[in-house]
Amino acid sequence: MTQQHAFILKAKTRPEQAEAFEQLFRPYVEPSRQEPGCLEYHMLRDQQDPSLFVFFEVWASKADLDVHSALPHMRAFFEKRMDYLERDFEIQSLDMLSVSSASR
Repeated sequence: MTQQHAFILKAKTRPEQAEAFEQLFRPYVEPSRQEPGCLEYHMLRDQQDPSLFVFFEVWASKADLDVHSALPHMRAFFEKRMDYLERDFEIQSLDMLSVSSASR
């Protein structure tokens, strides 16, 4: 059995790019949730700092995340991410201590 791959990704956008970033990524949430191996996929925006976006993702395996990351739209964004971001992604890897809410 493969180990789940969970993380929080923080994307600190340039203030003038925050709306463009949201408009770019919001349509990807539901399709990402439908991908094989996606257990949780949430896009959040900080209430105190609207230029800070947080993604909480849980994938059945690192291999499933790798497939997601290799999709054309994800690769294209990764190459031009610094056009939107104030600093590069901050990624915090997590261990799942509870069952995914998607399995309820």
